[in-house]
Amino acid sequence: MASLTTPTAEGTPVRRSLGGKPPAARGRQASRAEAVAGWAFLLPFLTIFLLFIAIPAVFALSTSFTDMTSRDIRNPFAVDFVGFDTFATVLSNPSFHRAIGNTIGFVLLCVPLSIVCGLALALMLDRGIRRLRTFFRAAVYVPVITNIVAAAVIWQYAFSLTGPVNATLEDLGLAGPNWLGDPGWAFTTVVMMGIWRNVGTCMVLFLAGLQAVPEEVYEAAATDGSGRIRTLWSITLPLLRPTTLLVSVLMTVSFLNIFEEPYLLTRGGPLSATESTALWVYDQFAFGNVSSSMAASVILLVFVAIVAIMQFRLLRPKH
Repeated sequence: MASLTTPTAEGTPVRRSLGGKPPAARGRQASRAEAVAGWAFLLPFLTIFLLFIAIPAVFALSTSFTDMTSRDIRNPFAVDFVGFDTFATVLSNPSFHRAIGNTIGFVLLCVPLSIVCGLALALMLDRGIRRLRTFFRAAVYVPVITNIVAAAVIWQYAFSLTGPVNATLEDLGLAGPNWLGDPGWAFTTVVMMGIWRNVGTCMVLFLAGLQAVPEEVYEAAATDGSGRIRTLWSITLPLLRPTTLLVSVLMTVSFLNIFEEPYLLTRGGPLSATESTALWVYDQFAFGNVSSSMAASVILLVFVAIVAIMQFRLLRPKH
C-alpha cells in the first residue's frame, strides 16, 4: 500500500498510510478483535459454569447457614439465619458419621486397587501384549462409557442369590454369599463395581504416560543390564509420577463423591452399610432437610479440597 511522509512541526517526518489507520491503531483494533473472539468462545462455558456450578454453589453455601426445609423453597427469603448450628447438627448425626466412614472405606479400597489394576493393564497393553492390542484396550475401557443404569441392572442380576455368580460358585462346590443382602458383602460388591467402572480410565491415562517415555531411556537401561523389575522401579514409575498424581487425584475425588454405585445397587443398604456421603446428602434433600443436605455438601466439598491439596503436596514431581 502506498504511503506518504508528512513533516511535523518539529521537522520529524511521520510515515502514514494512504489507505488506512496508523500501525499502532491497527494493532489496538486487532487486539480488541482477538479479545472479543476469545470472550465469544468462552461465553458458552461461562454460561454453563454460572448456571450449573457457581450459582448452585452460592445457593448451597448460603442455605447451609439457615433452617430451610422443603416447605420454604417457595419463599426462601422467609427462613431464619442460624449460623453454624446446621453444621453442628450434621456433624453430630450418627448416620452422617456412618456415611463418612463408608465413603472413606470406598476411597481406601477403590483408589489403590483401581490405580494398581490400571497400571498393570497399561503395562501389559503397552509392551506385553502384541496381538489384538486395540481390542483389549477397547474392552477394558467399555465399562467407562457403559450406561450406569444398564450396568447396575446387570450387576444386580449377576450377584443375586440365584444369579450366574452364585451358580458358578455352586458348580465349584462353594456356597455363594448374599452379595446384595448381607452388609459386608454388599459393601464388597459396591467396591468391585466401582473398580470395574474406573479401571479403564486409569489404564488410558497410564498408557498415555507410558507412551510419552522416550524409547532411548529403555534402550540405555537395557544396555546397562537393567532387568524388567529394576527398569520398572527405577525408570518407569519415577517418570510416571505426574501421571500417577493425576490419576490419584481424579480417582480420589471420584470415590469421595461416589453415588451411582451404592444408589443403583443397594440404595445405600442393607442397614446403611453402603450409604456414601453423597447418597446421604441426596436422601436428606429428598426428606425435605434442605439446609442439612446443603451443609453436608459443603463439608464434603471442603474435605475433597483438603485431600486433593494433600495429594498434590505428596505426589508432585521433586525437581
